[in-house]
Amino acid sequence: MDPLTLLREYTIRNDLDKIVRVNDEYRFGTDYSFPAAIDTAYRSKHGTRYTLETLIHFITNHHLKHIDYIQNARSLRIPAVTLPDRKPLLDYLTGKIQSSDSILPLDFPNIPHVAPVNVDRNLEREGEEFATQDSLVDEKSSIELIRAREKPIKDREDMLVFKTRDFYSVLTSAMKRDEERQRMEALQRKDNIVAKNRIESRGMGLGEEATKMRKIGEGVPIILVPSAFSTLITIYNVKDFLEDGVYIPTDVKLKQAKGGKPDCVTVQKKFSRDRVVTAYEVRDKPSALKSEDWDRVVAVFVLGKEWQFKDWPFKDHVEIFNKILGFYMRFEDDSVESAKTVKQWNVKIISISKNKRHQDRAAALEVWDKLEEFMRSRSR
Repeated sequence: MDPLTLLREYTIRNDLDKIVRVNDEYRFGTDYSFPAAIDTAYRSKHGTRYTLETLIHFITNHHLKHIDYIQNARSLRIPAVTLPDRKPLLDYLTGKIQSSDSILPLDFPNIPHVAPVNVDRNLEREGEEFATQDSLVDEKSSIELIRAREKPIKDREDMLVFKTRDFYSVLTSAMKRDEERQRMEALQRKDNIVAKNRIESRGMGLGEEATKMRKIGEGVPIILVPSAFSTLITIYNVKDFLEDGVYIPTDVKLKQAKGGKPDCVTVQKKFSRDRVVTAYEVRDKPSALKSEDWDRVVAVFVLGKEWQFKDWPFKDHVEIFNKILGFYMRFEDDSVESAKTVKQWNVKIISISKNKRHQDRAAALEVWDKLEEFMRSRSR
């Protein structure tokens, strides 16, 4: 039993009168005996440990003014508790606080021998009583006897108090791991959306809207972009523009790209309060489309060149842009001649700035507004 813990228990129970000094040792009732000069686990702010003699003298005289307490301790030649240590030590011994940074547990092998008082005699008497009961003393009874005499030094709350351990950092690390796991799951769900077009409509039921959408063609709607790098929107930067509302030149995206060119990417309107959420496949190889895939093509970003529509399954521009929504991306300060051809087509011209990237979001929203309006008209 730790003498500091035992003294605290006696103080809380108001049993200090049961602590008796006999010669150079203190006896706690009839249970324990400790040398008066034994060091305790309580360390002063100066770094030295208080002895049991000092702590018992302090707790029995703490009602005295500090100057009177010091004089009394000197007259008895007992080291005194310093003024800065008075209140925290008193709070700990009286149970106002559960632990203190000043408590530094001792290494038990270095603690002088502590001998219980009358324990051997009591055990001997109880052993004689058990021996008369036809050898009923077995291992279980012995363990129960030992447990009955055990006294806990710390409870589970005390065990969680460590001066050199920070449980808050463990909590924050666990929270960061959980956030990372949720982020990865969200990315996975986003990638899997290619396989399913999720629609939530404010004005009609899910089944009705899905049925109408299937009139366009089974599967996810397709947006075509040019494969030529001379256009502003390509398969490399379309996701940044439509999802994040930021235009990044294709040559910059190529330098950042890891791996080969993707066959298709999935885009979804992220910066909208609208509950209608639709995923789109973006492709740049019309020649790879099957006949049934063309039923899913809903929009195209045009180059402004006739050869872009070579081998398309339509007879002319009128049929193309009656069935498919057309967009033409240009810089706002480009010459009018650059858009001369597309002005003859039924396409929407979207202008962006070469340098003012904060304006990209408005251009992306314009694309989404036209696309969603076109999708609603096709589903009627």
